[in-house]
Amino acid sequence: MSNASKFGKVAVLLGGRSAEREVSLDSGRAVLEALLRSGVNAEAFDPQERSVTELVGYDRAFIVLHGRGGEDGQIQGVLEWLNIPYTGTGVQGSAIGMDKVKTKQVWQGSDLPTAPYRIIGKDTDLNEVVESLGLPLIIKPVHEGSSVGMSKVEKAEDLAAAIAKATQHDAVVMAEKWITGREYTISFLNGQPLPVIRLQPPADVAFYDYEAKYQRNDVQYGIPCGLSESDEQRLQALCLRAFQAVGASGWGRIDAMQDEQNNFWLLEVNTVPGMTSHSLVPKAAKAVGYDFDSLCVAILEQTLTETAR
Repeated sequence: MSNASKFGKVAVLLGGRSAEREVSLDSGRAVLEALLRSGVNAEAFDPQERSVTELVGYDRAFIVLHGRGGEDGQIQGVLEWLNIPYTGTGVQGSAIGMDKVKTKQVWQGSDLPTAPYRIIGKDTDLNEVVESLGLPLIIKPVHEGSSVGMSKVEKAEDLAAAIAKATQHDAVVMAEKWITGREYTISFLNGQPLPVIRLQPPADVAFYDYEAKYQRNDVQYGIPCGLSESDEQRLQALCLRAFQAVGASGWGRIDAMQDEQNNFWLLEVNTVPGMTSHSLVPKAAKAVGYDFDSLCVAILEQTLTETAR
């Protein structure tokens, strides 16, 4: 890439201290290698190993830090303070997107469909939660990604154990109504939706969990997704509204379900999605002609134009 010099010196932010550190290291190495192959002057930068003050001197940053510290507005705030352009969503959108409850509140306030939920506190009446949401339901840590700490609960007596598991990862836990149906993911590049992917985990997996995302090779990824053209466009438009509602920008991903009555439901937003061999954004981008290297350069291009957030 002859004009790669326009990017200057690029820090590929990877690793960090979250529960998703290992995935971030894999994603970051893949992005770093892609940028180097494209002629970009890029270097790995792990905030767990180096002080963020050492970012002074870099011209821009490609954020591949998943989870807390990297996807919740913290590193974005540091980069803005240092006046370093960066990829992806800004401080406020990142903070909202990393918080599953805040995301749902924004979507509900925007009249966007998202599954009913309850925040679980130490005094919450679990019987009332079951009566309200029904069974099965899913228990989630509110501030984790990659399905870390999540459990599907089919019987009321298993609820306490699922909450205990989630609490190991986060002080704030939520119960969400289980949507039975087909799962889809919609990626964004330069703020525009890419082709929808249908996710079909193997039958022995309760949902698209951490193992299915990163360790298994028997998940089916449907591109085309099997929806009619009009339904795919309807889902893309819905997810674009949802992406913009939380203040997300550039690149990212939204996960959604279609229930047995063909209604769409928004699950959550990912403002720094995975960039590994199993990851979904590269699969969607490939369907419209981007190889991995050109995708990484296209994401980095955002830092040249998005000066005000």
